[in-house]
Amino acid sequence: MLKGKSAIVTGSTSGIGLGIARSLAAQGCNVMLNGFGDATQIEKLRAALAAEHKVTVLYSSADMAKPLEVAAMVDQVARRFGSVDVLVNNAGVQHVAPVDEFPVEKWDQILAINLSSAFHAIRIALPGMRARNWGRIINIASAHGLVASPFKSAYVAAKHGLVGLTKSVALEVAGKGITCNAVCPGYVLTPLVETQIQDRAKERGISREDAINNVILERQPSKEFVKIEEIAALTVFLAGDAAASITGAAYSIDGGWTAQ
Repeated sequence: MLKGKSAIVTGSTSGIGLGIARSLAAQGCNVMLNGFGDATQIEKLRAALAAEHKVTVLYSSADMAKPLEVAAMVDQVARRFGSVDVLVNNAGVQHVAPVDEFPVEKWDQILAINLSSAFHAIRIALPGMRARNWGRIINIASAHGLVASPFKSAYVAAKHGLVGLTKSVALEVAGKGITCNAVCPGYVLTPLVETQIQDRAKERGISREDAINNVILERQPSKEFVKIEEIAALTVFLAGDAAASITGAAYSIDGGWTAQ
């Protein structure tokens, strides 16, 4: 379905991004990985992914908080593969604090990585997509792109902004063979969420299991974490031809969280 296409997945050296990159590679996509981590481990990951799926896999250490590095990564893919067909904006960070105590530098970082990086990647990738009359932009937002929680002002603002950006871009490219959609997961057991679990358990003097069931998954009626594989499968669907008429949508995949 996507054989021979090229994809960028930001924040893809672990967690949701890595799951999406794996699934796109399994469909025959050449992939640009991006993210932080141990250089040796990332190279092993890159080589293994390429060998398993017989595709070309590149890696960029571009810092998503730096527009010039974002642009350089997109340009690198366009030069190497000839096109950027699928752009998955997944990179994200989190910080939890009351709004009047929220560190300004954390606010700036979260907005830069969770929202502005998607804008910069889209603006660089779009001209090539327009020229080919084909492209898929998929923004990994969050349930927090649709509803709010206390103490997460920057994250909620960024993810709401990402859903708004998705809609605007979709309208601008309608009829051009390009779609732009958002995926809005609930809680997924990623390293970022694991940190939140440990913090809540410590703050409240409760066990890890209680922190998961009574705090983290309190708003998720299924009481189960969303699986990375489920998010990856939805992303692959949105990247394919069967989703050609789906654009400007924000897909909840949250165990019923936003249905309440």
